[in-house]
Amino acid sequence: MKRKIRMGMVGGGPGAFIGAVHRIAANLDGLIELVCGCFSSHPEKSLATGRALFLPDDRIYASYQEMIEREAALPEGERMDFVSIVTPNHVHFGPAMLALEKGFHVVLDKPMTFTLDEALRLRDKVKETGKLFMLTHTYTAYPMVKEARERVRRGDLGKIRRIYVEYPQGWLYSDSEDKKGAWRVDPSRSGKAGCMGDIGTHAFNLAEYITGLRAVELCGELNTFVPGRSLDDDGAALIRYEGGAKGVLTASQIAVGVENGLNIRVYGEKGGLEWRQEEPNTMILRWPDRPMEIIRTSNGYMSGIAAWNTRVPAGHPEGYIEAFANLYRNFALALDAVLAGEEPDPRTLDFPSVEEGVRGMSFIEAIVSSGDTESKWIKIAN
Repeated sequence: MKRKIRMGMVGGGPGAFIGAVHRIAANLDGLIELVCGCFSSHPEKSLATGRALFLPDDRIYASYQEMIEREAALPEGERMDFVSIVTPNHVHFGPAMLALEKGFHVVLDKPMTFTLDEALRLRDKVKETGKLFMLTHTYTAYPMVKEARERVRRGDLGKIRRIYVEYPQGWLYSDSEDKKGAWRVDPSRSGKAGCMGDIGTHAFNLAEYITGLRAVELCGELNTFVPGRSLDDDGAALIRYEGGAKGVLTASQIAVGVENGLNIRVYGEKGGLEWRQEEPNTMILRWPDRPMEIIRTSNGYMSGIAAWNTRVPAGHPEGYIEAFANLYRNFALALDAVLAGEEPDPRTLDFPSVEEGVRGMSFIEAIVSSGDTESKWIKIAN
């Protein structure tokens, strides 16, 4: 790598949790530098955030349109290489599409778009332009998730029969909590789904990533427990996967007292595995004829792809920020190869793409449709 990869950011202004996470993760390996941004739809807030990040005033923009247009007009050696979009869902499609049209690579927070139609149009544009596109499904970047995927891929568990994935949180247990994430319970900004769009998509993606199986049908139920709330705060789905595997997915943001309880269990003909996000350095393997195994990160028995995504020696905590940074590091190394006219190392391309974005939006469409009808089994498109 001859220079740092230059990043622009849309969103991530005052009070925005996820924008700061993206910036920390992008900076962790020293491969990426933030060179410009439109951090808020309010120009004065964008300017204040940019100055706090030590950007020059002429690289702090009042709108994403201005940013992308003006960056595209700069000399190749100065302009941003890619844009990271960390806005609410209704402001995903516009900047992503414009960035691709102007020749920029894109990193986008999940779910990918406001509607499935937007997701399909964005996928077409990515294919048309050939630009790199990364969707930040963070949990796929944990070392033990990589290890779980590899164990399934090489057949350790045999043919997969059953998948349980659960994502409970408790932070929206009452209407007084809505103010903490107002846009997530606002259909004009979040889209058709609340809880299922916000965290259910993570659970759906994690199950497909680890098992390598595509969900083909689901029977779902969405619930809104808090009176007056416009979107779901809880839900569940029975899922049929290709190859005959069956799954159960649950997500809830009214599970009082639960912090971030994402967990998955996968059972095959020969064995099973379990992983919990709140204990991310550990995976449990279960067998019919011997004691269970406890697999830990940073040990010599880990697969090559898990080792590639491991940062610290055994016994040291490694979690959310490092997983986010794995995404950005892989994306930066792949983009560096692309900019040099070279073929990226396959390990660096192991990040969620526009295809996972379409899958997530198809899941939202299917579970909302299933929740609205008595004819419960709905096919998952695309």
